[in-house]
Amino acid sequence: MPDRRLQQPGPAAAERFDSFEGIGRKFQFMLQPGLSLNEAVASQLGTANIRAAALVLEGGAFAPLHYLMPAHSTDGYHAAWYSETFSPAGEMLLQEGNVTFGERNGGPFIHCHAIWTEPAGRRCAGHILPHETIISQPIHATAWGVEGVRMVSEPDEETAFTLFHPVPAQTTAGYRGPRTVIARVGPNEDITQTLEAICRKHGYAGAILHGGVGSLIGARYADGRTVDDIATEVFVTNGFVSADSTDTHLEIAMVDTMGNITSGSLLRGDNPVCITFELCLEET
Repeated sequence: MPDRRLQQPGPAAAERFDSFEGIGRKFQFMLQPGLSLNEAVASQLGTANIRAAALVLEGGAFAPLHYLMPAHSTDGYHAAWYSETFSPAGEMLLQEGNVTFGERNGGPFIHCHAIWTEPAGRRCAGHILPHETIISQPIHATAWGVEGVRMVSEPDEETAFTLFHPVPAQTTAGYRGPRTVIARVGPNEDITQTLEAICRKHGYAGAILHGGVGSLIGARYADGRTVDDIATEVFVTNGFVSADSTDTHLEIAMVDTMGNITSGSLLRGDNPVCITFELCLEET
């Protein structure tokens, strides 16, 4: 397991990941201008009665965009925290990003990490505030919804954050599709090895990753590059998981507390989760 660990404020949960299986359903649609990011995603998936999904976003733009950066904790309690809210002027062109879709307080809610370009050409990344951020140009979305699973955002005792976690849900629709898992990985667990454990739990020899949003304690890339920071914002750009690790590879994009953006394949066994990681795995 990784040497890098963060002391969390609460007791460590006995189960280091939560995962539930359902039937996968793939959707493609455009997120329309004039809506908040949260409303645009919810309006599409709500009509399909989807309660848990992973999305990949491409193209389009936001105006206004409001976002947070990862930050070190200053309260002596949380292991990491967020920056103040950034609200740059002008229209931000979205490059790519991922969304976790679920619910909070009984209503639809999303968790989004993305990369975009400011009007002057500066490339930025972070945690997009879903209700405050408005779509200004149509965004292409690919979503993998999972029948039989809900993703619920609730207070988490270990981290003292409000976090998504999957729970089983009833479904009677009779959909036919690939076996698909929605999962949440807890802090200090190596992300790659835990994904392999999730495959073994559900009897998958292998799985494709769809979407994926979370945080890592810095990064160790397979090519030898390192990110030495505590707090990061991360999303998965490509990934395949083998239960026996033979073909596992996990590619991510990341921003650290200084605004440095890096991307690449992660080194297996040396990339612990900082606070949480939300994932969708489709059996192959």
